[in-house]
Amino acid sequence: MKKLVFILGLMVTSLSTYAQSGAKIEFKEETINYGDVYKGVDSGKRTFEFTNTGDKPLIIKDAKSSCGCTVPSFPKDPIAPGASEKIEVQYNMNPGPISKTITVDTNAINKENGMVALRIKGTVLVKEEKSILEKKSAGPLSK
Repeated sequence: MKKLVFILGLMVTSLSTYAQSGAKIEFKEETINYGDVYKGVDSGKRTFEFTNTGDKPLIIKDAKSSCGCTVPSFPKDPIAPGASEKIEVQYNMNPGPISKTITVDTNAINKENGMVALRIKGTVLVKEEKSILEKKSAGPLSK
């Protein structure tokens, strides 16, 4: 009977120490919608904020965009448990629809293989400019 209680106690202790320990990444949002923005008016910069909710330092190994038109910058130093940081994204504001993915490679245990897919979306518009040389239409009083 003592052996059975000892074995059960050992199993319970083993299971409680098996609880996953490590870095965990939680983003405030994983998709940023630019909406309708104008080239030359909007800078194209956006920020993804995140927190290490784990109990070990979080390491961002790499962050890559699905194309060269989007450049991510990320913290190179480990992020302590409980600390917050950000990944900045610079889109080059090519006119047209925006639909890009930034793949973040981390040591986080709460994401499959430590990978997180961040997305940006929206539409870049070109502001219509009127030339001062453009002929104005005649009003009803002119002949």
